[in-house]
This record gives sequence, structure tokens and C-alpha cells, in this order.
Amino acid sequence: MSQTKRQIQALLAEAGIRPLKRFGQNFLIDQNLLAKIIQAAELSRDDVVLEVGPGTGSLTEELLARAGRVIAVEIDHGLQRVLAGLFQGRSNFTLVADDVLDGRGGLNPAVVHAVRQHAPTAPGQTILVANLPYNIATPLVMELLLDMPEIRRLCIMVQAEVGDRFTAHPSTKAFGPASIISQALTAIRRITTLPPTAFWPAPEVTSMILRFDRTPTPPVAAEEARAFAAFVSQCFQHRRKQLRWMLRRLLSAEQREQWANEIEAVGERRPEELTVDQWITLARRLGRLQPQGEP
Repeated sequence: MSQTKRQIQALLAEAGIRPLKRFGQNFLIDQNLLAKIIQAAELSRDDVVLEVGPGTGSLTEELLARAGRVIAVEIDHGLQRVLAGLFQGRSNFTLVADDVLDGRGGLNPAVVHAVRQHAPTAPGQTILVANLPYNIATPLVMELLLDMPEIRRLCIMVQAEVGDRFTAHPSTKAFGPASIISQALTAIRRITTLPPTAFWPAPEVTSMILRFDRTPTPPVAAEEARAFAAFVSQCFQHRRKQLRWMLRRLLSAEQREQWANEIEAVGERRPEELTVDQWITLARRLGRLQPQGEP
């Protein structure tokens, strides 16, 4: 059974700690919604789960009952003690007592090592299942998608505004690099929304459960993903400018001459007006990705 609000409060009081806003600590207390994320993750005993921000272990307990191993990453020292007290005797529990990010925007090497050390054997998968702290959700998802292709599925709770960016359509305000990169690499679907009352302390925003599944043969290969992301992000630095203007700034005089037709093809269109497929095509034509058919 997942923890109730009263049980979470009791665990925190016993440890002499309280929820910290700077770590985005809002604990899920709605058991029906916790069941939804578990169901959406479709776990098996062959799977290894990465959980970021496990808090007091409410979701962790459910994950341990279903997966072969849970690797929990917790930055808060007080919550690290709570988790160790609850799960230190469990052979399929690994605690990484650190930040999931390295302070420079990349993944913490300790987390990468733990995930790769406990890589599952087929048919198992490595899956992220987490109630992500709001302040790291976007950079963490991007880093996992770009640098850890072995994580085949992500099932996460995020702020609804963040979820809107991942799932946005072209020509909308929310459509941007996060939309394009994540949709180029995965199939994304919304599972459900979560009201503020589903958490304690209650945040001021609505949340969302999303599921990302790696595409078996993505149009952007794993080894191309970082270059594609850099290209898209550069073009969105001035999202209200026409792409013709932005590309002329990014390319050398020789490249502008070489790819004049491609630059003119996007003409007066702004970055958010191109579809994901059009972004991939443009990146290939401008030499940022390998031409299709080449190894």
C-alpha cells in the first residue's frame, strides 16, 4: 500500500525534516493516481527501474514489488536516511545518495554507473518511473533521451506546463526544442492529469503523467541525437525570427552558398512552424545529420 498523507508526515517528523521547496518536494498522496503511474509503466520482474526523487518511498515500495531492481536517486540528506531505514534490507534496492545531475547540466556519473552496472538481461528493460521534481524535469528528460538510449521507457509525473511542452504541436506557443527532440526519439502519450490536491504539500499547479517509449527505429539515431538537439536549440534562440535569418547566422558563407536552396525553402517560416519531420529533413540537408541510407 502507498503511504497516506499522515504516514508521510509521520516519517518526516521522525526524521526531523520537512518538505523543501528548493528540491521541488511535493509528495503524491492520492493512491488511485499512484496506481495509474504504476499501471502505465507496465513493469515486469525482468525490468530495472530508475526512480528520481523517491521522497519517503511511497512509489518506491510499489516499484520494488513489481520490478527486478529499483535504483533510487535522492539528493536530500534527511530523505536519504528515511529511505535507507525503509529499504536497506531489500536486496533489489539501490540508493544513489546524490543529485541526478552533475551541476553542469549533464547526468551524474554515479547515476549512469549504477544504471549500467545493473543493466537487465533480455527481455528486461531499464525504465524511468518517477514523480520528478519540477525544477529538473525538462533537463533530466532531455539528458536521458540524448545520452542514455538504454532507458527504453519513461513514465513520469511532471508539471502540466512541462508536459505540454513535450507533447506540443507545431505552430503553438509550447512547441519548441523539448517537443521536437523528444518526439523525434520517442512516442509520447498523456496518461492523466493530477490536481494539486493529489500532493502534499499541494503545489500551485496541475500535474500530468506522461509515458515516453523509445521508437524501435527512430528517424534520428542515438549517435546523432546530440547533434540534432544542438541544431534545433540554436535555431530556437530567436524563435520569433524567420528561419532564413537564423540559418544565415549559423552557417558560414561557404555553407550559405552550398545550401542556398534549403535556406530559401524555409523562407519566412519561424522555428515553431516546422513539423518534427521537417526539422529532421532540414538537419539532414544541412549536413547536421548523416544522409539517409548511410551507416
